[in-house]
Amino acid sequence: MPAHFDLLIRHGTCVLPWSVEATDVGVRNGRIAALGVAADATADATIDASGLHVLPGLIDPHVHLRDPGDKAVESIPTGTRAAVLGGLAAVFDMPNTSPSIVDAERLAWKQNYVERESWCDIGLYIGGTKQNIPELAKLELGRGVCGIKIFAGSSTGDLLVEDDEHLERVMRSGRRRIAYHSEDEYRLQERRPLFKSGDPHRRHMEWRDEETAFLGTRRLMALARATGRPAHILHVSTAEELDYLKDFRELATCEVLLNHLTQVAPDCYDTLKGFGVMNPPIRGPRHLEAAWRAINDGTVDTVGSDHAPHARDKKLLPWPDCPAGLTGVQTIGPLMLNHVNAGRLSLSRMVDLMCAGPARVYGVVGKGRLAAGYDADFTLVDMQRHRRIEESWIVSPCGWTPFAGMDVTGWPVAVVVRGRTVMREDEVLGSPIGRLVRFA
Repeated sequence: MPAHFDLLIRHGTCVLPWSVEATDVGVRNGRIAALGVAADATADATIDASGLHVLPGLIDPHVHLRDPGDKAVESIPTGTRAAVLGGLAAVFDMPNTSPSIVDAERLAWKQNYVERESWCDIGLYIGGTKQNIPELAKLELGRGVCGIKIFAGSSTGDLLVEDDEHLERVMRSGRRRIAYHSEDEYRLQERRPLFKSGDPHRRHMEWRDEETAFLGTRRLMALARATGRPAHILHVSTAEELDYLKDFRELATCEVLLNHLTQVAPDCYDTLKGFGVMNPPIRGPRHLEAAWRAINDGTVDTVGSDHAPHARDKKLLPWPDCPAGLTGVQTIGPLMLNHVNAGRLSLSRMVDLMCAGPARVYGVVGKGRLAAGYDADFTLVDMQRHRRIEESWIVSPCGWTPFAGMDVTGWPVAVVVRGRTVMREDEVLGSPIGRLVRFA
């Protein structure tokens, strides 16, 4: 009797953990049931993936969906809609909202909200503060929690743990890997009087200079080694940090942002003004080249967008009054595919960085690879499709992207989440089905 599946993906080229090869995929009950399916197999639904590559569902492990907050800028419904349009099957959402997600009550509200309103699956960060350190060991084990986020340097929001005493206490409360915004707050504040309102936007990278980032990472690594607590350094932006972190692989993983692989200073500030301002800053060619070396020698574990939208009128303010943060959740997929087509990395390496990497770093259960028993999350991409990124395509309410007008080759044409097609050819389908990601 022929095998029967809920969904069959036929004739695609699959990016598997061990190779890239043509094979069919069978799905039952929201999970991958078979790789390699007999010709006589039947299914309730079939996707013809001829001419397409089938990737594990892409994950963006670093987004700020601003919910709770200002829905005129972003929300979980709009941000996850943007995510699936950009080819993502899951995102991990940061806690520096208004109010911040720092206790069990706010976490419970967000857990319930996600499972009503999200178009893709979501992991949730808990914000670490000086006040909630005793609760962190329990909070990090909450349903859907990907980890604790610590701002060791100030950025958007009111979360800040800048001194060694409290950082060490955080590291001794719990056991899971902690994600860090690594800049040295003392150096930031010491240098702040050197700059004034109306200075050129390129001065952003002078204020938050290389030493501010590198000093923050050196301090965190010393504390991590002293306590034995695993660390994930977010948005590493300097050649010095990337080289330094190679000596801490027993404890530390790291992320590089799409922006630090794509944009280069000072040109981005002269062209984009406030729409090029983010923390840590976009830096010069030496650091971009170092980031690509680290991508290809395996130093980097994950790539994220750090999607951090702000209202357009706020980004038009003079520096440094304009807020730091750029949109990216809808564009990271196409831009990374474009980097693949440009020969900067292989498609298999992209999948490692955006699927297996986040799963490995955060302990995701059942996502990140095409293998039997894993969630039936797929991103189907046309590696030959040419598109121009237009702001009319952006669905985040803020309505802008720093990549407007960029031509790319490679485009996500469908997203399947746990066996259900949620996006096909720029159309979001059905109703929100997102769930909380499971973590070990």
